[in-house]
Amino acid sequence: MPAEALEILRTQAMPGEFDNIAAQARSLREWFRRFVRDRKGRPLHLKDLRELDPLNRLLERDEGFGGIVASDHGSASGLEFRMMRRWRSPESLLLPIGEALAKFVCEEDFSNVKACEGPACTLMFADHTRGHARRWCSMAICGNRAKQAAHRNRLKTQR
Repeated sequence: MPAEALEILRTQAMPGEFDNIAAQARSLREWFRRFVRDRKGRPLHLKDLRELDPLNRLLERDEGFGGIVASDHGSASGLEFRMMRRWRSPESLLLPIGEALAKFVCEEDFSNVKACEGPACTLMFADHTRGHARRWCSMAICGNRAKQAAHRNRLKTQR
């Protein structure tokens, strides 16, 4: 979101309106987490479409439009087509989140969605490794902790 659009929203927002939007974003996150967790490891089916109504209702609020803008990626013409939106209310802050969730549902094979095996981790991920053998959300965090714990257990059993 452009900084100037956010500043305009701040001046127009009612007290507590951004807190309400943050609560809606958390609620959306938890709803989507349940949706993914219930369907991970298997492909989505048309019967799952009914369960996506909350997301579709959010997406219906969008005031998106396309436009030609200067390219950030050095295209041949220096121009690119980019989707933009009108930021008319704090509620519009939820729209990019809803769009990202919708793209995930439509473009990701849920057969590859897994929950991290870290004992305290609540994250899920799409396993795009060749053998689909990924176990942790991040090797640097949960994977490293698991390897450290296994190493400590081996040292204990050797003593």
